[in-house]
Amino acid sequence: MVLAIGAHPDDIEFGCGGTLAKWSAAGAVVHHLVCTDGSKGTWNPDADTAALVQSRQREQRAAASALGTTGTVSFLGYVDGELEHSKEVTERVSLAIRTVRPDVVLTHDPWKRYRLHPDHRNTGLNVCDAVVAARDPHFLKHQLTGGITHHRPDALLLWEADEPNHAEDISAWVDTKLAALECHESQFESTMKATDEAAMDVFRTRIRERVAELGRPLGLPAAEIFHAMTRL
Repeated sequence: MVLAIGAHPDDIEFGCGGTLAKWSAAGAVVHHLVCTDGSKGTWNPDADTAALVQSRQREQRAAASALGTTGTVSFLGYVDGELEHSKEVTERVSLAIRTVRPDVVLTHDPWKRYRLHPDHRNTGLNVCDAVVAARDPHFLKHQLTGGITHHRPDALLLWEADEPNHAEDISAWVDTKLAALECHESQFESTMKATDEAAMDVFRTRIRERVAELGRPLGLPAAEIFHAMTRL
């Protein structure tokens, strides 16, 4: 059982899409949890942000399907750009961990140096705090009803880590990662800078070169890397 937690729709695919596709093909049940609504994912000042939120949820579900994942796709719905490191968010993520009961949790590394986007940083901090809360029967005891009990995952994997200590060979899953990323059509112009097919090819090449670069020191054609914490 796997729970991947991202700040925005598309973050999970960028951070660990190949890994999730690989694990899903091996039989793992993978769940997605997205913390914000993605409402600022456009450069258009006149955009209908309510419509954008709905589009981004549809895109996230399509991306999860493209990865072959079979678990739930859930949204906490916080406003894009305004996610706080808070007790409220930590409690909601803790409840998700206690409900899903994942063996592995994946999220942003909140301690990455010079991380600019606060939602990425705060998602990572909330998830790390939630892992601690979820594992202990004396934390958030009001959650422990209706069959829900405390739960300790076996591992927490942080993507975009400055000090990675774990790699997943995604050589066979790069195309799947790209297919999932391309489900996020609303982000072609803003995040991917892909306004036509030629620009999309540039984006695909950039992703291929990046995962190849990560794999090269390990003798792998392509990899996603993480800081893995197993003493939880």
